[in-house]
Amino acid sequence: MTALTGIHHLGLSVTNVERSAHWYQEVLGFREVSRLGGPADLSRRIYLRHDGFGVHLTLVAHRGAGWFRFDETMPGLDHLSFAVADRAELERWCRRLFQRGIACSPIQAARSVPGAVVLGFRDPDDIKLQLFAHA
Repeated sequence: MTALTGIHHLGLSVTNVERSAHWYQEVLGFREVSRLGGPADLSRRIYLRHDGFGVHLTLVAHRGAGWFRFDETMPGLDHLSFAVADRAELERWCRRLFQRGIACSPIQAARSVPGAVVLGFRDPDDIKLQLFAHA
């Protein structure tokens, strides 16, 4: 068997690729790398990268797709979780999200990892996001 070396990128379907790209840049610190497609194409894509940890995020808007509220209880993506250093960093993020008018959960114990804490919030398409800190 050949070895996997990591995750190259994550692709998220969104309703408005421009709005989502702006949000991920302004709120989470991603930067735009490139674009593909225009209004007449079947899909438009904006490729983002986060220099802090090297992950790529592809935002895709499919032409003609109806608008459906994201539902993590359906097959597909449940949530996307980003790592932060510690609880103090989660507290800084909580203040940052509040200042931007983004609702978030209280910082709480992560059920899956003893001693870890997590902060939940949602992107403009209601995709469930988390910030996660190990103890």
